[in-house]
Amino acid sequence: MSAKQGWDIFCKVVDNFGDIGVSWRLARQLRQTHNLTVKLWVDDLQVAQRMMPAIDINKSSQVVDEVTVYHWHAHADFSQPADVVIESFACELPVPYLAAMQAQSTTWINLEYLSAEPWVADFHAKASPQNNGLIRYFYFPGFTENTGGLLSFGMHSNVLSNTKQLFSKPPKSAFKISLFCYPHAPIHDLLRVMEKGSTPIHCYVPATSILPQVASYFALPNLVVGQTLQSANLTVEVLPFLSQDNYDALLAHCDINFVRGEDSWIRAIWASKPFIWQPYFQEDHTHMQKLNAFIKQFYANAPTDIVSVIQTMHESWVCNALSPQVWQGYLAELEGIKSVTQDASQALQQQSDLASKLVIFCNNL
Repeated sequence: MSAKQGWDIFCKVVDNFGDIGVSWRLARQLRQTHNLTVKLWVDDLQVAQRMMPAIDINKSSQVVDEVTVYHWHAHADFSQPADVVIESFACELPVPYLAAMQAQSTTWINLEYLSAEPWVADFHAKASPQNNGLIRYFYFPGFTENTGGLLSFGMHSNVLSNTKQLFSKPPKSAFKISLFCYPHAPIHDLLRVMEKGSTPIHCYVPATSILPQVASYFALPNLVVGQTLQSANLTVEVLPFLSQDNYDALLAHCDINFVRGEDSWIRAIWASKPFIWQPYFQEDHTHMQKLNAFIKQFYANAPTDIVSVIQTMHESWVCNALSPQVWQGYLAELEGIKSVTQDASQALQQQSDLASKLVIFCNNL
C-alpha cells in the first residue's frame, strides 16, 4: 500500500466522551504523523463538537485539522470504502458499507477497548473470517510490546502555552487537583476530605455530568462555568468543557488527576503526574479486574509499600467510599507516587505507539 492510503474510522458515541475521544485522537495522529488520508464517521456531531469546537453540526461533511469528518446516519453515502476501515469498539459498520467493502480489498480492523489484563496479548491481531468473505482483525491496545500499544504521548502543537488563559493559578502552597469522573463516584467524600484536610487544595472541575453532585455538596441548585467556591481548605473552580489539547494542558498543570474511562486515563499516564483512575462500571465487577491488572502492570517496578497505598486509594474511590485516613495516607506518600508514576510513564514512552503499530500491521497484511 502507498503512504497516502485512505483510512476510514467509524465511531458511535456511547458514553459521551471516551469513544469519540479515542477515535478523534487516533484520526489526528494517523493524518498528522503518518500523512494518511483519514475520514472519521461519527453518529453524534453534538458530542463530537465538544471535542472538536470547530465542527459545524449542520454539515454532513467537513474538514477539521486535516481530517474529513462525516455525519454517520442512515442515508449517508457508504459506496466508497477506504483501503483500511477501523470499527471502533465493535460499533458495527453500516450494512451498505460492508457490501461495498466486499468489492475491493479492504482491511477491516476492530479496535478494542484498552486493558492491561494478561489475556489481551493472546487475542491481539487475531483474524476472524466473516460469512461475507471479509476478514475482521481484532486489534487490542495495551501496555506491552506484544499488544497494539497506546495512543501517542505527544501533545499537539496548538496546546495553550500560557495556562493563565485556561485556568487560574492558585497559591504555591495549594495542591492542584483535576476532577473528571463518573457521577456514581464518592464525590461528596472526596470534597469533604479535601475541605477538612490540613493541606490547601485547589480543585479544577471541568463542566461535565458531575456538576450536580458538586453543587449539592455546597447546597447550591446548580453551578456555572467560571464559578469559584471555597470552604475551609478547599477551593473548587468550575472550568468549561475542555478541548482535548486544553485538557492535556490541565493534566500537566495539576499535582493529582482524577480520570475515568479510557481517553483521559491514557492522557493522565502521559502527564506523568499521580492519578486515580475510575474504570467504566460493569455489573459483573469486571472493572475491578481491569483496575487490579493495570495497577499490577503499570507499577510492576515500584516499591510494594507505595503500590499498596495506590491500590488502597483506587479501591476506595472505585468502591464508592473514601475515608479521611485513605486520602491522608495517599497525600503522605505523594512524592513517592509521583516518582514511580514518572518512571512507569517514561518506560511506556519507549514503546511503539498505537497509530504506528496499526500502520505497520496493515501494511504487512
